[in-house]
Amino acid sequence: MKKMSYLTALSIVTAVLCGAWSYLAGLAGLIAWAGFAGCTTYFASGSHGIQGLKRTVLPNMAGVLCGMAIIALSNVFPAFGEYGIWCAVLTFVMCIIAKFELFDFCPGTFMGCFTTFAADGDWKMLVPSLAAGAVLGVACDYGAKWLHKRITKGMDGT
Repeated sequence: MKKMSYLTALSIVTAVLCGAWSYLAGLAGLIAWAGFAGCTTYFASGSHGIQGLKRTVLPNMAGVLCGMAIIALSNVFPAFGEYGIWCAVLTFVMCIIAKFELFDFCPGTFMGCFTTFAADGDWKMLVPSLAAGAVLGVACDYGAKWLHKRITKGMDGT
């Protein structure tokens, strides 16, 4: 009998947990799609566990802050917003902070920023949704490792 691949285990666990998330997020008043953005950032970071959580949450939150700054500055100085000046300035900030280890996953920062725009600046809903999504990523990761080990061990006859 052929062993289950890790990718198959990850696919199964992720399908179950993300299906549950999409239902429970609504009950909890969170933004389901933003949770998927946090989960995606976790896996894209290339790190796992606590390190992956840090490489997800910190850049995502920096991105939310930059997105909110673009929105706020564009409201105060609309012409600069229309000409993309605030976007340019904060894009520079999002890139340059990657020099610091806590924010070195620049795509995570951009994910936080563009989800802020998609959430129409509702950071109070976005922040917990992104953070919960990062935890969802960890759960998918560890759940897949558990399932893969359990199924593979059972196939070895042990």
